[in-house]
Amino acid sequence: MNKTHFLFLILPFLLISCLKTEKQSQPVSGKTNTISIIIDDQLWYGEVGDTIRNKFASPVWGLTQEEPLFTINQYPARLLEGFVTDSRSIIVVKKAATDKFEIIRSTKLPHNTFRIYGKSVDDIICSIELNSAQMIKIIRDAEIEKVQQDNSKSLLNQAIIKNKFHVELEVPVGYEYMLHKKNFIWLKKNIISGNTSLLIYQIPLKSFKKSNVVADIVKMRDSVGGYIKGREPYTRMITGEAYAPYFTNTILDGKKAYETKGSWEMKNDFMAGPFINYAILDETHNRILVIEGFCYSPSNQERDLMLDLEAIIKSVKIDKK
Repeated sequence: MNKTHFLFLILPFLLISCLKTEKQSQPVSGKTNTISIIIDDQLWYGEVGDTIRNKFASPVWGLTQEEPLFTINQYPARLLEGFVTDSRSIIVVKKAATDKFEIIRSTKLPHNTFRIYGKSVDDIICSIELNSAQMIKIIRDAEIEKVQQDNSKSLLNQAIIKNKFHVELEVPVGYEYMLHKKNFIWLKKNIISGNTSLLIYQIPLKSFKKSNVVADIVKMRDSVGGYIKGREPYTRMITGEAYAPYFTNTILDGKKAYETKGSWEMKNDFMAGPFINYAILDETHNRILVIEGFCYSPSNQERDLMLDLEAIIKSVKIDKK
């Protein structure tokens, strides 16, 4: 066999091998709300591990079933940091000669690597306590950004929303218009175990009293809840009465906004679930623009569904004129 024939014979195998290598080198996307913790078992099953679980796996407020803030996968430090590549965020914890907290960001997986080094168990715990809030925000921002990137690949036609409310909102394909009124839109997406919904509506800017914004938001929600019906007659959606909603001030598309999280329930029915509501003070259009997401999923993870809805809402872009 001459050299030419030999090259033609092995060339296909070389190409297949190269393609496999290239495919294997591409990072996977990672599971939603999942983080990897690289830490020795001795630390993980002690006070340090308890502190990490208390901060990063605490129950998510407002869900109808208890779910952790993040799903945590723990790996012993001997596996090395570069071994774990299937999470968007990695936390490396270990004892070292000097105390150090470091954040490394990347456009590849992992997007965020946090290094927490301490000379003692107490030093490590102190660093976790001091930096966990910042870490959680960075991790959640990365999760929302990933959802928005995925959504942008296939979007619902925005013409109806833009023409009615002068906004752009990146709603992924799969949502359908359930109700379309003068100042109100309800979009819904069916999933295997339930559904997710988006509400978009507006009210006059003067409708809110600064003395009791939370009460005004609950009143506003309950007023439009009559549009959302349950399976039984004489039903309507209302704000859950068992627990007070979580409320905070925030900024959305450069405008002041009120973020409210809580639970909804169907009056005269057994349906319930979590909601997230943003009331945006849009002085340009003399209105309060409200965008809300809620889900009904008794046998599925509400945590991830609510993250998807939050990502859609935070994609909002309001016309400047």
